[in-house]
Amino acid sequence: MKTETSIFPHELATALEAGGCQLIDVREPIEHAESHVSGAKLLPLGQIEARCGELNKSKPVMVMCQAGKRGAAAAEKLRAHGFSDVRNLEGGILAWKSAGLPCASASKTVMPLMRQVQITIGFFVLLGSLVTVYVDPRWIYLCMFFGAGLIFAGLSGFCGLAMVIAKMPWNRVDSTACSKTSCCS
Repeated sequence: MKTETSIFPHELATALEAGGCQLIDVREPIEHAESHVSGAKLLPLGQIEARCGELNKSKPVMVMCQAGKRGAAAAEKLRAHGFSDVRNLEGGILAWKSAGLPCASASKTVMPLMRQVQITIGFFVLLGSLVTVYVDPRWIYLCMFFGAGLIFAGLSGFCGLAMVIAKMPWNRVDSTACSKTSCCS
């Protein structure tokens, strides 16, 4: 549902074409490299407050993330720092792609971050289960730890494991290499 603090994909495309607004992507660099809107400035959510000086307060700021939640949080932080015209892309890059609008991607491709998180959690739950059965029943706590982490991530929208994995060497991307344009489908 659209509010005065949000914008739909086709409206954003029109605003970007007309110029006069700033688009920031608040996802992590690896997510941005996978797929992003051309011309979007990468400014991860965790860096918003420290780097908001890089933005022009007199121009409208359009914020985008994966599905809209981080974008809404970033928009609130920007408003708290004196930005008056801030709008969040309703549905994030997922909605942009669903609308059939063009995207760009980096030349270096990396396995999507959420798949890496799923593989890591699956590995440790399987390992914990096997070690519990064959070595010592106290290893069940490893499975419980990862289960509790999944519940917390689902309820809060914060996944610490994803933040750790995003910083791994194989996930480092050069933000200047984000230039290959394609249609998101």
